[in-house]
Amino acid sequence: MVATSNPQAALAGLDVLRSGGNAIDAAVAAAAMLAVVEPTQTGIGGDCFVMLRKRGQAPVALNGSGWAAKAASAEELRGRGMASIPVDSVHALTVPGAVRAWNRLVEDYGTRSLQELLEPAIGAAELGYLVTERLAHDWARQAAKMMATAEAKALFFPAGRAPALGERRSNPQLGKTLRAIAKSGADSFYEGWVAENIVTSLRKKGSLLSLDDFAEFKPEYVTPISASYRGYRLWECPPNGQGVVALQIAAMLEAFDLSAMGPLSAERFHLQAELSRIAYAQRNAFLCDPRFNAVDVNELLSDDTIERLTRGIDLDTKSDGWTPVALPEHKDTVYVSVADSDGTLVSFINSIYDDFGSGIVAPGTGVLMHNRGSGFVLEEGHPNELQGRKRPMHTIIPALVTKDADTVMSFGVTGGHFQPAGQLQVLSNIVDYGMSVQQAIDHARMFARGDVLELERTVPDAVWSGLRKRGHEPVAAPSPLGTCHAIWVDQGSGVYMGGSDGRRDGLAIGF
Repeated sequence: MVATSNPQAALAGLDVLRSGGNAIDAAVAAAAMLAVVEPTQTGIGGDCFVMLRKRGQAPVALNGSGWAAKAASAEELRGRGMASIPVDSVHALTVPGAVRAWNRLVEDYGTRSLQELLEPAIGAAELGYLVTERLAHDWARQAAKMMATAEAKALFFPAGRAPALGERRSNPQLGKTLRAIAKSGADSFYEGWVAENIVTSLRKKGSLLSLDDFAEFKPEYVTPISASYRGYRLWECPPNGQGVVALQIAAMLEAFDLSAMGPLSAERFHLQAELSRIAYAQRNAFLCDPRFNAVDVNELLSDDTIERLTRGIDLDTKSDGWTPVALPEHKDTVYVSVADSDGTLVSFINSIYDDFGSGIVAPGTGVLMHNRGSGFVLEEGHPNELQGRKRPMHTIIPALVTKDADTVMSFGVTGGHFQPAGQLQVLSNIVDYGMSVQQAIDHARMFARGDVLELERTVPDAVWSGLRKRGHEPVAAPSPLGTCHAIWVDQGSGVYMGGSDGRRDGLAIGF
C-alpha cells in the first residue's frame, strides 16, 4: 500500500511494489515523482527525513537535512542589522539533503537500482504531467515570487500565468538532472556539473555555499526516540527535527482522560491547545542541531518534566505565558507512507520549506532550491543560532507507531510547525476515540502556539464559543491545517488500511 498527496506519485510507488520491489524502493520512487509533479511542495533541492521498520527489527531513522555553508556566521548577519533570516534571503539556502538520503536508503535497504526508481519521475519531467486542483491553487498564489527571476519565470510561468487544473506541464531541465543522478548516483548532484551550476549561480547572488559544502555533505543515521501513548509507542527522529515536540505532547496528553471529552468539543480543543502551547515554547528554547549543542531528550520527556509542565493546567481557563519565539512559517512538504508484503513500513517526508522554496532555480538544472536556513535564529548564544555546517531546527517529522512487537502505523502530517500538534490529533482520534484511519484524518483540526489558536472552518460554533469562555481568541485558519497520509496495520489480520488527505488531492492505494 502507498498513501501520499498525489495520485500519480502513489501509483509510481504501487507499480514498484507490484513488480516485486520493497517499501523502501516504492517510497523513493514516489518521492521522486512528487519532486516533479508537486513543485510547490517538494523537490530534489530540498531535505528529507525517513523512518522505517522491518518486521521484528528495531526502527531505523535517517536524517537527510542539509547544513549551512561552512563560512556562515550569525555574527556577520547581525552586523548587517538582520534580526532573523528572511525566507527570501540567499542566506536561507542550505545544502539540499534529499538526493544523498534517497541514494543511501536504496543502497542500504532497497532491492532496485536508483536508475530504475527514478525512471517514472524522469518521464513526468520530460513528457509532462497534469496539474491537480490544489497544485493549481498553490501555484497561482506565487506568481510574483516566481516571476521575479528569469530562470524561475521560464520554468514555472512561461506564459506569464499559473497553469489551470488539468493543464500539462513539464520540466525538461529537471529531467536532465534526474537522468544524471540515475546514471551516476547522488555524487553527480553534489560533486558534478549540477553542484557546479548551483554553487556558481548562488554565489553570484551572495550565497556563501561552496562546492566543498556540497561534496562533503552526507545524511546521517540517527537513533529514533519514542514515548508511550495509552499502550502504543510513538517513534520519531531525534533533533534537529521537532519530533520530540510530538512526544512531549503525547506524554502530557497521557495524563488526561481524553476519551471522557467529546472528539469535537471545546474541552478537548482547549486541553490540546494548552499542551501544544507548552511544547512549542519548549521547542523554541531548546531545539537545535545536537552536533553543536546537546539536546537532552530524556530530560524533556522525563516524568518530572512532564509532571511539572502539566501541573498548572486548568481545564476551564487558558494559562498565561508559553509564548514561543517568532519564526517564519514552514508551509510546504510532501509525505509518503508505504507498506510492503514483508511487513516493512516506511514513513518518508520531503520538503522545500516554503511555497516553491526560495524561488531560486539553478540555471540549466531545473532544480528549485529550498530555504530551510530560515529555521535558524540569529540571537547570540541561542542553541539554534546559525553556525557554519550546522543544520537548522527542522519541522518535517515522519512517524511510526508500534504496539508490543508490531508496527501498527506509518504516518505523517504536513504543515510545517503544525506537524507535532497535528500528529497527536490524528493519533488521539484513533486511540482515544476509535476512529478509522480515514476518519481520523478527515476530522477537523486546530493549532495553538503562543496566543494564536487557529481553527479549521468546519469546527462547530459551540466549540468556538466554548474556547472563548476559556480565555482563547480563536481565529479561522487561512487554509486547511496541514495534510495527513497514513497506513494502519490491523494486528489481528495483518490487513493494511490506508488513509489519505483530500486537503491535498491525496490517495491511499494498495493491492
